Amino acid sequence: MVDRRGVTVGCRSPFGRFALAIGAVAWVLLPPGTSLGDEVAVPVALQAELVAKVASYDRNLVSRAGDRVHILIVVNAKSDASNSFAKHMTSALGGVDKIGGLPHDETTAAFGGARALADACRARRIAIVYVAPGLADEVAGIRSALDGVNVLSVAADAADVPKGIVLGFDLVSGKPKIVVHLGQAKKQEVSFKAELLKLAKVHE
Repeated sequence: MVDRRGVTVGCRSPFGRFALAIGAVAWVLLPPGTSLGDEVAVPVALQAELVAKVASYDRNLVSRAGDRVHILIVVNAKSDASNSFAKHMTSALGGVDKIGGLPHDETTAAFGGARALADACRARRIAIVYVAPGLADEVAGIRSALDGVNVLSVAADAADVPKGIVLGFDLVSGKPKIVVHLGQAKKQEVSFKAELLKLAKVHE
């Protein structure tokens, strides 16, 4: 059955419930006429809700995180937009109860090189690293440095996903779209369930 918003309802499968959850989040946080801003296509509050839902579909999240999901938001310290994104994302994630059934915390750090980022992810057992706007020129290096590092990388800008960030969110006809780099996901030991990938735009 389809409701007045064009969202399928009455779905009992995990796939159906997840699709419905995304639609519900978008409807609440992104009503018609909402300004999307110039820096990222998907508003920060919506990204925070979606990353929490999507992360729970990563089979390796719990083993990676242990008893707590540590999230590192990496920024271009010279970019006002990058710093502003991190501030708002930290606040938005703070309103999320749990990620993958686990408590979580958020830390912001200035980008100091791809290798240093990879080392920090290993040393601090970072489960999710969020790449803020202003680092597009660094994505290739980040991709290479994170090969073999057990971490879910998320892009504030979905345009960074084809370049090698594992996960991002875009808007298609005003609706949120999950974007996944499957090849890089495998290199970073991220294993998304099939029902998640069915909802996503997948890059190899």
